[in-house]
Amino acid sequence: MLEATAYGKSRVRLVQVTRRTDRHELCDLTIAIRFQGDYDESYTAGDNRAVLPTDTMKNTVYALAAGGRVRNPETFGLLLARHFLDRNPRLQRVRIDLVEHAWGRIASGDREHGQAFVRQGPETRTATIEGDRGQTTVDAGVADLVILKSSHSAFAGFLRDEYTTLPETDDRLFATSLTATWRYRDPDVSFDTAWRAVHRTLLETFAEHRSASVQHTLHAMGQAVIDHVDEVSAIHLVMPNKHHLPVDLTRFGLENRNEIFVPTDEPHGLIEATIVR
Repeated sequence: MLEATAYGKSRVRLVQVTRRTDRHELCDLTIAIRFQGDYDESYTAGDNRAVLPTDTMKNTVYALAAGGRVRNPETFGLLLARHFLDRNPRLQRVRIDLVEHAWGRIASGDREHGQAFVRQGPETRTATIEGDRGQTTVDAGVADLVILKSSHSAFAGFLRDEYTTLPETDDRLFATSLTATWRYRDPDVSFDTAWRAVHRTLLETFAEHRSASVQHTLHAMGQAVIDHVDEVSAIHLVMPNKHHLPVDLTRFGLENRNEIFVPTDEPHGLIEATIVR
């Protein structure tokens, strides 16, 4: 028996150039569209009369982008969601996932060039719009935000058993590739301003917090967002522990000064939590 279905278009790429005299604006998005609704006949009977082609979903992205400048992923995602809900009577729920790839301006002498860009990253800005005809939610986020602190990070007093070999430390490198997703209490907010406020709060808290563990700092970062950014109702953080292992220089007749490390990607610890208002 058919229990649940969904279909859509993934990895729709969009680059929009807004030309204003000699200073252009660049927007670079990857978009996924997901439909849930009354489409069972297309699965069970091969009846496609209610099915909007996924190629049409892709074309809609380009047509709506051509109608005006894409200012941020949240606003454009809302525009897409409303368009699909208004035009597809069998559609019950739509989800739009957007990833914004950042570009910075190339410097030309002492000024920024108006039409030349350099790709930034790996950090990306993310957004997810999900809704039906009664309610719409807006989630924003950041992915692959690589951050590191070289002091005020410890890990000690943990549970030990016969297989534990990890030494305790009160002075280690703390590095992670942060993914954070937060929900706005109301879809009618200044998305750019709110996103920058969350981003700034996450970074400042990471830098200033005296960490007893990844868990300890993750919670402090999420709680700081809830405390300082009123538009956010909940935030989910995922922080892999990107280990930096100290090299034992005494094997070479040298002094260990806690300065030489080997970064390792695998395996890594994976810590996550959700903090709500």
